[in-house]
Amino acid sequence: MKMNYTYILTCADGTLYCGWTNNLDKRLKAHNSGRGAKYTRPRRPVVLSYYEAFETKAEAMKREYAIKHLTRKQKEMLMRRDGGLGQGMGG
Repeated sequence: MKMNYTYILTCADGTLYCGWTNNLDKRLKAHNSGRGAKYTRPRRPVVLSYYEAFETKAEAMKREYAIKHLTRKQKEMLMRRDGGLGQGMGG
């Protein structure tokens, strides 16, 4: 089964970007080559700072929506609390 991921990127200007994908490596390369989200294009390079894995697209999208409504401070706390990469609480 293909996993789905909700992720947070740290952009070159220090801002955070949250999204979802079913292929983290491919999506990160897309963001860094300018084929990713409009938000990240002028803010390259971006670095994967956090992700959570889910079994379904719906779960990943729901989590993305929730994270996007957090404050920057709450996002930073989430990244620290869960230890950053791969330590998310998803499926």
